[in-house]
Amino acid sequence: MRRESRTRAVAEDLTTGSMLMAAAAGEAPARAVRTLLRDRTFAPYFWGQALATMGVWIHNVAAAILMWELTRSTQWVAAITVGQFLPQMAIAPWSGARADRADRRRQMVTGTLIAGSGPALIATWEAAVGFDGAAGPTVLVLAATVIGIGFAVGGPATQALLPSLVRRTELPSVVAVSSWPMTVARAAGPALGALLMVASGPAATFALVAMTQFVFAAVMHRRERELLAPADGRDTRVRAALTYLRAERPTAFLLVGVAVVGFGVDPVVTLAPAVADRLGGAGDVVGLLASAFGVGAGVGFVLLPWIRRRQRLERMATLGLVVLALGLAPLAVVPTVTAAAVALGVAGAGMALSLTGFTTAVQQRVPDALRGRVMAIWSVAFLGSRPLGALLSGAIADVSSEEVALLAAATLVLLGAVVSRPALTRRHRG
Repeated sequence: MRRESRTRAVAEDLTTGSMLMAAAAGEAPARAVRTLLRDRTFAPYFWGQALATMGVWIHNVAAAILMWELTRSTQWVAAITVGQFLPQMAIAPWSGARADRADRRRQMVTGTLIAGSGPALIATWEAAVGFDGAAGPTVLVLAATVIGIGFAVGGPATQALLPSLVRRTELPSVVAVSSWPMTVARAAGPALGALLMVASGPAATFALVAMTQFVFAAVMHRRERELLAPADGRDTRVRAALTYLRAERPTAFLLVGVAVVGFGVDPVVTLAPAVADRLGGAGDVVGLLASAFGVGAGVGFVLLPWIRRRQRLERMATLGLVVLALGLAPLAVVPTVTAAAVALGVAGAGMALSLTGFTTAVQQRVPDALRGRVMAIWSVAFLGSRPLGALLSGAIADVSSEEVALLAAATLVLLGAVVSRPALTRRHRG
């Protein structure tokens, strides 16, 4: 009991300190979204991230198409996801702690430059050697791992930097707006990636992806250096974030929900080539299916304001997980490409609702002194769950079928909705 009381006291001190800082600064009125998208501080972050995220989704689908053509193995396709997201487990906690005691902008730029080196490696290998040899699949996985290292280094700083770019009253709107680049990229990136692979080949496609990362890094490198408040003797270890989450159990369950979203999103990439093959399609159908998921996510974001006026964030997030599962399950039995695209559109809408709900609630609750470390745990939850989902989906698909893998994924997402239900994630005061 004494240890639990001490843990809760630490979390309350951090939360109270954050509230006092907000009160001292004053609460300025929130600006309209169209004003924020022209703001000299927030706009470069938003538009640069939009470009970089588009590049990531071009890479994801192009690499999946190329790997499927080389190996005809779902497990090899899953290996790309494993390589891209596994580094989160080892690096993100360290990079989150660093984001709370160093220049977050500089750390984000460094991670983006590392991420751009992955597709640059693929483009160089294709131009110099080609992918006809046995080493091709290994190079694709290695490049994905380099991208993953970049994500792990820069991701927590990118998430933690966001609240410092806008007023506190604008944070809920900005968290939702910052999801737009991912939504647009999911809608347009896969189709563009498939088109570029057909029209220009791997070298040009992955060179373009590398440039999207390098341009984002260049834009953010030119921004003013972020000034962080001194630590003032506060605990800057990762353990402090874990202490906070032990005391703030509802926030911890929100992060469980984030992990479930990441797991549920993975089949869209890992199983798309196999689904397209079953439906008689090729790389163009893979791009179409992944883009349908992005279009559905866009519809979900359009509905967000209407749903938010009627539902609390926690309930909206759980509802999103249910919708995500209801989109994945029919994908296992649909007979046509059109029906598959509709199912993935439903799944995409569920992803938008759940991820925005969970992430906004986390950002609103966490003290700024812990933001980098807690958002590192967010990265581990959302991106680190992807390798587990990819390994499970790939193994089930190769041993049984992609239909069984999709039904298993939908079932686990529904179970995750139960674990992260509003009764556990809503913060109770008193």
